[in-house]
Amino acid sequence: MSRPIPMALALLALATIPLFGPPDYVLHLLITATLTAIAGTGWAMMGRFGLVSFGHGAFFGVGAYTMALLWNLYGVTPWVGIPLGIVVAIAAGVTLAWPCFRLRVVGHYFALVTLAAGEIVRILMTALREATGGSLGMTPNRVAAADGLAAMQFGKAGFWWLTLACWALGLLVWWALDRAMASKALAAIAEDEDAAASVGIRVTREKLRVTMLSVGLAALAGALTAQYRMYLSPESVSGLGISLQIVFGAIAGGMYAPLGPTIGAVLTIGLDESLRVFFGTELTGAAPFFYGILLVLFMLFLPRGIAGLLEKRG
Repeated sequence: MSRPIPMALALLALATIPLFGPPDYVLHLLITATLTAIAGTGWAMMGRFGLVSFGHGAFFGVGAYTMALLWNLYGVTPWVGIPLGIVVAIAAGVTLAWPCFRLRVVGHYFALVTLAAGEIVRILMTALREATGGSLGMTPNRVAAADGLAAMQFGKAGFWWLTLACWALGLLVWWALDRAMASKALAAIAEDEDAAASVGIRVTREKLRVTMLSVGLAALAGALTAQYRMYLSPESVSGLGISLQIVFGAIAGGMYAPLGPTIGAVLTIGLDESLRVFFGTELTGAAPFFYGILLVLFMLFLPRGIAGLLEKRG
C-alpha cells in the first residue's frame, strides 16, 4: 500500500477482466477468492496485533442473514440491508469483545471465547428455522431482470466489479489503520498491555476500534457471499468451517502484509476447488481437516506466511 499508483493500475487491470470474456467458472473463482480475501483482510487487522479470533464465521453469518431476512421479510434492498447487516454484526462483536477486553481475557482464552460465539450463532440460525429455514437454508427472493440492479441481482461481471470495489475498500482501511497512531498503540498493547496503559494508551478503546473494523469487513464479505450465491445456510455462512477458512487464508498468505490475506484466499479457494474436482463428494468436509493441518505447518515453518517469504526474498 506504500505505492498507490501501481496499486491503482493493478486494480484497473483487474476490473477489465470481464471485458475479455473469460469463462463463467473463472469469474466465479475470482469472485469467491476475492470475497474470502475481504474477510481475511478484516481478520488480519486483529490477528497481527495478537487478537486471535476463531469466531469470525459468526460475524460473516450475521451480516449474511441480516441482509437476507430484511430483503425477504420486509423488502429492504440489499444496498441498504448490507450496511445494516454490518452494523448488527459490529454491535454483536462489541457485545462479545467489550467484556473480554475489560476482564483481560487474552491469548488462547480469547480465541476459545470467539470459537464458542461462532458455534452459538450457527446453532441460533438453525434453531430459528421459521425465519431462516434452519439447516435447509434459505434463498433470497428473486426479482425480474429489469429490477436486478435494485435487488443486487446481476451477472457475474457486475458482481466482480462490486466485489473488487469492496476488496479495494478493505485495503484502504488497512492502509488508513497503518498510517494512524492507533496501529502504534495496538502494537504496544500487543507487546505489554500494562506498559501501554501506563503511558496513557486506552487499551480497551483501541482494541474495540480494531475489532469493529475487523468485524465490519467480515460481515461485508458474508453478506456479499450470500447475495452472490443466492443461498445461505448455517453451515455455508457461519460456524467453525467458515472461521477456519478465514483464519487459514490470513495466516497462510501472511497476516502482516496488506496483500497477504488475498494470497491466502487464492490458496484456500484453490485447495477447496481441487478437493471438490478430484474427489467429488467422497471427501465431503475434508477441507477443514486440510486447513487445520496446513495451518499448523504454516505457523511452525512459515509464521509470516507466503507474503512474508516473498518480502524476505525480494
